Amino acid sequence: MKIVFLGTNGWYDTSTGNTICILIDTSEYHIILDAGNGFHKIDRYINDEKPIYLFLSHFHLEHIIGLHILNKFNFTQGVKICGQKGTKDILNIIINQPYTMPLSGLSYSTEIIELPEEREKLPFYVDSKPLLHSSLTLGFRIEIDGKVIAYCPDTGYCENAVELARHADLLIAECAYKSGQSIAKWLHLNPDDAARIAVEARAKRLALTHFDASIYRTVEERKEAEKQGQKVFENTFAAMDDIQIEI
Repeated sequence: MKIVFLGTNGWYDTSTGNTICILIDTSEYHIILDAGNGFHKIDRYINDEKPIYLFLSHFHLEHIIGLHILNKFNFTQGVKICGQKGTKDILNIIINQPYTMPLSGLSYSTEIIELPEEREKLPFYVDSKPLLHSSLTLGFRIEIDGKVIAYCPDTGYCENAVELARHADLLIAECAYKSGQSIAKWLHLNPDDAARIAVEARAKRLALTHFDASIYRTVEERKEAEKQGQKVFENTFAAMDDIQIEI
């Protein structure tokens, strides 16, 4: 299984990267986590007919802005878009005129699957739980090819994040803040909190991503977050745009 970090920034693009998007390339499926501006690179890696499942954690623009270029692609197998209850109504507003081409105008089919109510429509196991953020945000646990991937974007520390990451082969967690930073009205993780979740969940590996672009201005600052995380959870690394890992 290959994981490709297409976008690792939070909030906006900078020289360090695009906004959040991650591809999980499995034996039978392409699974995409969020659709920030890193989404524009997706056709560099999807060049076959494996089904595509796109999971949206929430609707802050940096997580969905890439959807406006769905018409750039020619995914003959179609795309299934998975998100929280109400996703159909929200996307029918945002991914529509006058903002962009509507889903109905694409050259390929799309289907929206709302979780957890329509989980039975998925051909692999997915658990979703609400996280702690300023608007409803889902974290995901995906079990496929004998591996467990947990995705915990945009959240403060919470038990749901720990549960999603329980014994995960890879926990992908946001790291908007630097060590010691926190804002009660705008909940996000710092490297210590993300590593704490990994420890309590007994995850095998932790990827830090979604670095707030206004706070993390350089690669060196991300490397410092990596070092801070490793003090709590040794198997921590800071994700960078376009890196690939195998699990």
